[in-house]
Amino acid sequence: MAPTLTTSAPATTGPARVLKPGRSWPDAWRRCLAAAPEAFRDEGVLNLWNAGWREGGRAHPATTPVDGSPIAGAPRLDGATAHHAVRASLDQHRAWRHLPLPERRARVAATLDALAEHRELLALLLVWEIGKPWRLAQADVDRAVDGVRWYLDGIEPMLAGRAPLDGPVSNIASWNYPMSVLVHAVLVQALAGNAVIAKTPTDGGVACLTLACALAAREGLPVTLVSGSGGELSPALVRAPEIGCVSFVGGRDTGAAVATAVADLGKRHVLEQEGLNTWGIWKHTDWDALTAVIPKLFDYGKQRCTAYPRFVVQRELFDEFLAAYLPAVATLRVGHPLAVARDGDPCPELDFGPLINAAKARDLHAQVADAIDRGAVPLHRGRAAPELFLPDQDTSAYVHPVTLLDPPPSSPLHHAEPFGPVDTIVLVDTEAELLAAMNASNGALVATLSTDDRADFDRLAPQIRAFKVGHGTPRSRGDRDELFGGFGASWRGAFVGGELLVRAVTRGPAGERPPGNFPEYQLMP
Repeated sequence: MAPTLTTSAPATTGPARVLKPGRSWPDAWRRCLAAAPEAFRDEGVLNLWNAGWREGGRAHPATTPVDGSPIAGAPRLDGATAHHAVRASLDQHRAWRHLPLPERRARVAATLDALAEHRELLALLLVWEIGKPWRLAQADVDRAVDGVRWYLDGIEPMLAGRAPLDGPVSNIASWNYPMSVLVHAVLVQALAGNAVIAKTPTDGGVACLTLACALAAREGLPVTLVSGSGGELSPALVRAPEIGCVSFVGGRDTGAAVATAVADLGKRHVLEQEGLNTWGIWKHTDWDALTAVIPKLFDYGKQRCTAYPRFVVQRELFDEFLAAYLPAVATLRVGHPLAVARDGDPCPELDFGPLINAAKARDLHAQVADAIDRGAVPLHRGRAAPELFLPDQDTSAYVHPVTLLDPPPSSPLHHAEPFGPVDTIVLVDTEAELLAAMNASNGALVATLSTDDRADFDRLAPQIRAFKVGHGTPRSRGDRDELFGGFGASWRGAFVGGELLVRAVTRGPAGERPPGNFPEYQLMP
């Protein structure tokens, strides 16, 4: 069967879109000034350290990926100021760690109530700063609040026989989930008895995190929030002796440098790095189920660590796979997250909006073009639906879905996570080829194998180097008591999720070996 290129844009009709009233960036900024005047200024945000919001730092210009218009950038501190902030956080840590658990719980609970009260504003900031569609932005806030409430209800047995670390936890996270990953982790770490430091992601989220940290600081939580380049702040946030644990979420290159530093210092660490998460198709017939799940896999344009950008398909099933896959990918809706046909309409239901910035979009376009030049076969290219955008708006950060068959080994799309809406397909003939292709990146966070025979799944799944392997269903980071980690180069240090998140940031009995992926051992929960 010769593959056929399809192009599509979802059918839409109606009048030209307008920006939903009350949802502009100036509207959001005015609400921030009213909600947290201690942290926001007309011209930008402040850094939070030594229990106060402080001027200083080099203003970093920023634009929104939604339409390229200017928004607030991060005030970048220098390394010396970051060291002062770390030392001040240690002072906070020494006081906070002795605060009784009921008091800590009450302050974290009050913070959650404040976050819930400002849910809509936090979500609106996520739309403008990192391009999340309205539905996903609200979900990011809700997952943070609901997830930490679960810890409030069950923290006592998790802390039994354990103590806070000797120094604060330093959090360096990527931009894609400021609330459900970074703020969630910060609040659980504080609940466990630690002062916490968070670095604002370079690519976006500073206003959302500033508002969240302002609400936490009001309740007396020992939170530090600083901005700056990773290279300049790393000596303070990673190597400083005052730091009790480093929690990192990001790419493998940066993660490797952090891993080297913490290994040299013997420092507690949790380093989540990307891997090429794969979806295998082997002796499979339930195509309706696959068609139903394909659009969900494109949530937020696959800009998440548990996205599935690679399908490994049994060659003799390729025609049936395409018949299930192509109609589903053709339904994807990509557009401006706040563009509506009429003022009173709800925000649009989109699968995703822009990528994090125009530079990322250009890079991904270039990778796709290069892969095709080197032999990859384009199977699908989505097209823009003008009705889902504002008239004449900047769309330089938007990438529409692309599907490629057999990206060449020389292409980054062959072996690395694209962090964008680009799927690649590899065809295999044997189980050995299937497993080799599904393990292309030396470890992953998640994987899925669609196969009808449960015995085949039970036999093959343990040979797939991913922390979670689904049987015909996608796996994700998970919430509450669901554990999370990775194999190979996708994860270094302690595993997290559920009780393990608390164990990762507290001290247990002498000689305790936390479950995780360490150079000297790998221990599953």
